Amino acid sequence: MWLPRLDFSRITPRGLFARSLLIIVLPIALAQVILTWLFFDVHWGQVSRRLSEAAAGDIAHITRLYVARPTPKMLAAVTEIAEEDLRLSVDLRSGATLPVSERRATLPAIDRTLRRALEGSLSRPFWFDTTRYPAYVDIQVEVPGGVLRFLAYRDRVFASTGTAFLMWVIGTTFLLCVVSVLFIRNQVRPMERLADAAEAFGRGETVSLRPAGSREVREAAVAFLHMRARIARHIDQRTNLLAGVSHDLRTPLTRLKLQLAMMPASNDRDAARADIDDMERMLDEYLAFARGQWSEESEGFDLAALIDDVADGSARIGHAVDTSAVPDTLVMTGKPAALRRGLDNLVGNAAGFASQIAISVVRDGGTVFVHVDDNGPGIAPEDRDEALKPFSRLDPARNQNRKGVGLGLALT
Repeated sequence: MWLPRLDFSRITPRGLFARSLLIIVLPIALAQVILTWLFFDVHWGQVSRRLSEAAAGDIAHITRLYVARPTPKMLAAVTEIAEEDLRLSVDLRSGATLPVSERRATLPAIDRTLRRALEGSLSRPFWFDTTRYPAYVDIQVEVPGGVLRFLAYRDRVFASTGTAFLMWVIGTTFLLCVVSVLFIRNQVRPMERLADAAEAFGRGETVSLRPAGSREVREAAVAFLHMRARIARHIDQRTNLLAGVSHDLRTPLTRLKLQLAMMPASNDRDAARADIDDMERMLDEYLAFARGQWSEESEGFDLAALIDDVADGSARIGHAVDTSAVPDTLVMTGKPAALRRGLDNLVGNAAGFASQIAISVVRDGGTVFVHVDDNGPGIAPEDRDEALKPFSRLDPARNQNRKGVGLGLALT
């Protein structure tokens, strides 16, 4: 049988805390609502209906006795009977009329139940008020010469357990919700710390993490810590390997440079020296790429001063950089060496293909964006992901650069 697929993803909350809270609180609230409805419909409604009918019958009986003989003696007799046997207070208001205004009860079922009972027992006009007196119900019946006023005890007319039951339901629901919020919050917090630690590790930062929470969350945290340690060991091994290779290769390169220095000047010697210089630059780039951002810790620094230094360095080699959109000072926390290397690569790349270079800084809340703009041909949008890959030089027209090996943007 085919069943329609219901998609609640658009109306359900996204966060784990909100979803967990909804899973626990919603059934509790539904159960309390259903329980309250059953209580008022089955228990409170039936009991109050019977009590109201009994009170209405007694009021109708007293009214009929007085109307049959409306004398002071009869009034005294029915008043005595009502007070001693029926728990009713009776008072005759001569010349009075029924009130016109009505005061409705908080629960409409109270007024509705009493009205039905009085309409079924009384044939005369009546009026009642269930809100004026906390312990009594005011019922007035029109009789010849005035109005008979009855004050009946509230528990004589309605079941007294309704308010207490409502308070109990509201109190227990509130208590369960508070316990649920505290419990779920304690379960979600370790997962949030794990997510923060994973994000910080992806940025090259090291955040202390202590496994906590449920068994599954603890296992995930322990697995993350082991993974982080393995990755750190792998990065250290790779860096040490390339550092060793770089050191070993520099020794024969130094010997070659000495030998070339002793050779007579010639075009071949100059070409060989240029090749050796390129090899040294390649080794430096390989080592910088291997180290990445892992070898540097975050610290406070002035971003504006760093950008000015990059611009001054570019100006010394003949490439002016416009920094008018950079504030005078901007202190932040980060990795200044990695940021400087990235800006040097971007400015140097722009200098090879553009005549105008500008650096600007834009703040968006707690995030700082550094833009390096130039008037060069740029990189096609479909090639931008490829340009960020290590050793990628794109097409020869854009990246025929002997001084690089395609690691500049990858290092950035």
